[in-house]
Amino acid sequence: MLMLVLLARPLLSHPVEIDDDVDGEDEEMEPLSAADLSASQDDNIKVRVAYQGIAGAYSEAAALKAYPTCETVPCEHFEAAFKAVELWLVDKAVLPIENSVGGSIHRNYDLFLQHRLHIVGEVQMAVNHCLLGLPGVQKEELKRVLSHPQALSHCAMILSELGVVKVSTDDTAGAAQTVAICGIRETGAIASARAAEIYGLEMLAEKIQDDDDNITRFLILAREPIIPGTDRPHKTSIVFSLEEGPGVLFKALAVFALRGINLSKIESRPQKNRPLRVVDGSNKGSAKYFDYLFYIDFEASMAEPRAQNALGHLQEFARFLRVLGCYPMDTAV
Repeated sequence: MLMLVLLARPLLSHPVEIDDDVDGEDEEMEPLSAADLSASQDDNIKVRVAYQGIAGAYSEAAALKAYPTCETVPCEHFEAAFKAVELWLVDKAVLPIENSVGGSIHRNYDLFLQHRLHIVGEVQMAVNHCLLGLPGVQKEELKRVLSHPQALSHCAMILSELGVVKVSTDDTAGAAQTVAICGIRETGAIASARAAEIYGLEMLAEKIQDDDDNITRFLILAREPIIPGTDRPHKTSIVFSLEEGPGVLFKALAVFALRGINLSKIESRPQKNRPLRVVDGSNKGSAKYFDYLFYIDFEASMAEPRAQNALGHLQEFARFLRVLGCYPMDTAV
């Protein structure tokens, strides 16, 4: 994996905050942060794909599944990955959007409306958590286990059996790196098998998640949309808000049902610019209700008349409507 060779200056090996300056004389490199992003004129033959985390992260594995020969570019935060695409530092970004156990990654839903990127694909991956430790350590010796909070919750049963203290970190690969750097025998990490290989750790146990059917869905983002086709199953992602009134959400969903279009996902998020609206109530005063944005994935291509007609119908009573992307479905886990 090559890290940030497209940048005009090398970066440090440890994360920095958004407002920190980067010393151009340091030889090692760090994940992109939002402040480090600047336009690059480097024209690299390989596809450059940004992801959140460091080498060995599940997001990196998703990027390599989508683009096996790509150059993966680690970013400190989700927003840095969005900006890396916008500013031409990379060609694509691969970011998690939902997990079958942990649910939706709400931060990335919110970032869709802050950035003008397009969804051009999806990647579904089975998550296989491994318990990692220093060479020669037995899992019974562990007193602390580091990992991302979601990974810790996915592996609650084995951690309870071991009686260890759970320590939250920013990401799973970062936890593995920390264990390798600190060199404390009593400290382990939950991360991928690839992270164990990268950071010189041993796998003390494999597939330790409570639920075997642990799938994470990632979205591939690009500056330009792709031309939708009908040669294979497609999915379309949209976001909209609705006018006030009884049964309006029912009507919005009905435009798809009337045309035989399956909805595979619906997510609601409070509107940031107008989170509340005041409604006349009883004699006791007024009531406040949330105003929502609705994110929907439906299984149809925008090249199909039924999808075009459904969105045309939805526009009749939607206050706001945006197509986030139309892309081939990933049916292989």
